[in-house]
Amino acid sequence: MAPVDTSEFACDSIRYWWNTYGKGHYPLADSILLLCDGGGSNSSRYYIFKQDLQALLNELGIEIRIAHYPPYTSKYNPIEHRLFPHLSRVCQGIIFDSVQTVQELMATAKTRTGLNVLTTILGKTYQTGRKVAEDFKSNMKIVFDEFLPQWNYTAKPELQVI
Repeated sequence: MAPVDTSEFACDSIRYWWNTYGKGHYPLADSILLLCDGGGSNSSRYYIFKQDLQALLNELGIEIRIAHYPPYTSKYNPIEHRLFPHLSRVCQGIIFDSVQTVQELMATAKTRTGLNVLTTILGKTYQTGRKVAEDFKSNMKIVFDEFLPQWNYTAKPELQVI
């Protein structure tokens, strides 16, 4: 079965990072900035990503600021240049016979300047074709920026009524 890139997977990845590394390294943080490519599961056009993001930050209780790279500009994303060449190098010429093989290879990527790759496997099966709840757009707590609102917005946790 081929891996599926879904907004739920993207949000589970953010949740894993925050709970495993983020809140320990940044205990005073009250927000996260995410730089996202314009396509894939976290596309600026997809409200299902915004809905999953809203559920995530309601759980985490932290504001998440999103800045999408405009279409065809993801080459300017620093991850493209700082991480992917090293992953390509360690995987070069290797036949991927299991997910564990890929995980182990990627974990060996290192540079002299201090890049160390941390890997994990999220073993969940994700449903495709999910639709946005009918009332989500009218009730969402997402604030679109004045400048380039289609690519820049802030998602705020909904206040929990006790």
